[in-house]
Amino acid sequence: MELTQEKTALLFARSLKVREHIIRMSTGGGCFTGASLSCADILVYLYSEVMNITPENLNDPERNYLFLSKGHDVPALYGAFAESGLMDSERLSNHLKVEDDIYWHPNRNIPGVEFHSGSLGHVLSVAAGVAIDCKMRKSRNKIFVMLGDGELNEGSVWEALLVISAYRLDNMVIIIDRNEFQANVRTESLIPLEPLDEKFRAFGMNVYTADGHDFHDLNRVFEIVPFANLKPSVVIAKTVRGKGLPSIQERADRWFCNFTAAEVTSLLDELSGGKVTEIESETLIVR
Repeated sequence: MELTQEKTALLFARSLKVREHIIRMSTGGGCFTGASLSCADILVYLYSEVMNITPENLNDPERNYLFLSKGHDVPALYGAFAESGLMDSERLSNHLKVEDDIYWHPNRNIPGVEFHSGSLGHVLSVAAGVAIDCKMRKSRNKIFVMLGDGELNEGSVWEALLVISAYRLDNMVIIIDRNEFQANVRTESLIPLEPLDEKFRAFGMNVYTADGHDFHDLNRVFEIVPFANLKPSVVIAKTVRGKGLPSIQERADRWFCNFTAAEVTSLLDELSGGKVTEIESETLIVR
């Protein structure tokens, strides 16, 4: 079903709010800002239109599951939680505070988080185990896993894909946040990944590509998952690191940011359409 104009406007408004949350979490110790911004629209779409997760059904084994394998992008996940009613948005101000569990990676103490992640390359295997369990229970739910493109350098990812294909886990949907950056270097400059779609197909996957910032294109693809019976689905979502903030967009040195309060204010203004001069603060941390 096509997205209505009203639904599209709602998704856009939610994605803007999620980006605001990410920017606000990029201070007082900072976070992985650039990559969080790149996957914000995908997570907003999923939690608004696909996941079928509410505060009331979190313990229902028949609901859908989403595993954030690229755990350092958890600000985007928590922002999506806040905008879909799974978390009080005011709680996000506890980021990096010792009295809460909101920090640089997902923690299962937060309702809605399926698994601790952060060691890249491991969570796809965990999700495959959940998918097998769901198959054994004859459940009709879907298991979504979001990976970073740089994460695909991990051999454990491809080992997991062999198992996922062998067990014909058509209840799995693997999403690649294809922003073409790995930490502070472009993926194709370090270990080239292309042709990525052909590699996934060689491992037995059914593959579609989508614009990860276009809600209509995301809807076109996710409406038809699984793409084929008895074959796992892969969505390669083309995204832009730092999307929404031209001053840090597609910059290798803006993958982890720790901004001052004044810089956060300027970036929020930039996000809403204001013009901001280049940020070159000494408080920016590059790791």
